[in-house]
Amino acid sequence: MGVQFFFIDARIALRERRRLKKFIQHLFASNMRSLNNLSIIFCTDEYLFKINRDFLQHEYYTDIVTFNLSEDPQVIEGEIYISLDRIKENAMTNKVTINNELHRIIFHGVLHLCGFKDKTKKDKALMTRMEDRTLNEYFG
Repeated sequence: MGVQFFFIDARIALRERRRLKKFIQHLFASNMRSLNNLSIIFCTDEYLFKINRDFLQHEYYTDIVTFNLSEDPQVIEGEIYISLDRIKENAMTNKVTINNELHRIIFHGVLHLCGFKDKTKKDKALMTRMEDRTLNEYFG
């Protein structure tokens, strides 16, 4: 099935979807993963807050929640939920374009599905380096 994009109560201009889908497939392949199905769902803060609370028992707003639905770590079957409200706020805070922040968060979720973590300081530093490398490769 590949990569699919969905919008729930939120819209954003997502340019060059085919190129982005191919690049995501490239990211999985370069991390020794095979893509079966990935749904990327763009939504509002409130929608993602409910997912974060109901499924992860977290009582806070976040920009992304990633679910790995595969039993085989080499085969990607997942869902990435992204708050467009957070994307816009993060872009302003970090003084980057919305398009840059949007892609950084998409790639962040993909990297999670490839096995990268961000709970410890060391893991966060590696994740940030991987995000930067991925953004540079994509926008190069």
